[in-house]
Amino acid sequence: MQNISIPSSSVLDQSQSKVGQAGIPFYLFATVLCSLSIMIGLVWDISWHMSIGRDGLFSSPHLAIYLGGVTAGLFSGYRVLKITFAGTPLERAKTVKFWGVFHASLGNLFCIWGAIAMITSAPFDDWWHSSYGLDVTILSPPHTVLLLGMIMIQFGAIISVLAYQNLNAEPVRQARISQQGYTILFSLSAGFVLTMIYTIGSEYLSRHNMHGVFFYHVASFIFPLFLIAFSVSSKSKWGATYAAIVYTVFLMLMNWILPLFPATPKLGPVLNPITTFQPFDFPLLILFPAIAIDLITQYAKHNRWLNVLYYGVGFLIAFLIFQWPFANVLMASKGHWFFGTSKWYFGSDPNWEFRYAFGDWSISTGMDLVIGLLIALGISIFSSLVGLSWGNWMKKIVR
Repeated sequence: MQNISIPSSSVLDQSQSKVGQAGIPFYLFATVLCSLSIMIGLVWDISWHMSIGRDGLFSSPHLAIYLGGVTAGLFSGYRVLKITFAGTPLERAKTVKFWGVFHASLGNLFCIWGAIAMITSAPFDDWWHSSYGLDVTILSPPHTVLLLGMIMIQFGAIISVLAYQNLNAEPVRQARISQQGYTILFSLSAGFVLTMIYTIGSEYLSRHNMHGVFFYHVASFIFPLFLIAFSVSSKSKWGATYAAIVYTVFLMLMNWILPLFPATPKLGPVLNPITTFQPFDFPLLILFPAIAIDLITQYAKHNRWLNVLYYGVGFLIAFLIFQWPFANVLMASKGHWFFGTSKWYFGSDPNWEFRYAFGDWSISTGMDLVIGLLIALGISIFSSLVGLSWGNWMKKIVR
């Protein structure tokens, strides 16, 4: 970004007072709802591929994804033009000037970039299917472009909320309703980011992998980073916990709602005849390490490096204590609607002997387990360091 102009502190002070009195802007609600639409469409699309197979460019899940992306882009683009050409000095004080002409917040720019990436990925994905057939992984090239675009929009949502929350810290404390509104919007946008990140890594986080150390390597890499960042940057004492609750409730609802609708495979071979949508995965129990992280944020007032150690150890221990035995519950719950364990891809043999059992290759024992968990601890500590730095940066966002 070039030629960025930063408003004076006196103008920002006036902006802080005025905006605190004005309440929560509508576009924040719209951006968070766009993030929700994207996540509904994404989880629905995964279920569609598991249940029906080939989908078109304008399938229902795709429309939900595009609706969220395009709407977020249009709202942000309109806001950039409005503030640039018809905005007041106070409105411009909350933005940065770029290209010598336009005024925009960081959240607006993320949403616009994300919308462009998502729109670009749509014809790319359609061409990919026409040329190579059904995707076998989530991270195919067109899906990667789409996911990057969706992540940008979700980051745009959370950064937009943080900018207003941080800029209006004192007025918000004086207005309880606004404070609760910002907490809810932050929790929702953070929870949807967690869901997106989990979805990207879900190929390595299935129930069949929960007794192997690689599962904990992946979880220790992605979750401490985001949970700690949300815990540190939130004005609530329970930023990570609320985000984990949103993630958990959203996936559970999708897990229960999707199987209520009929679906028939349209690709062969059909080894597992199904009649309803197959759900996505049951959420991981990251709620418990999220609580541990929030408690560390509240009570650990030591130096930075000691806090990072607390975060890394706290996450891995809490996650391991709850997720490892819960894997046995998932495997024992054959066909249980609550956990969604009856799901099975229509192209896979339903009588596979390891459908409800851990394969020998997926279980870590002895020294492999010990060494693997030590590696997971190192990854968790590194992820905690990055998450703490990111969270402290987000606390300072005001544009």
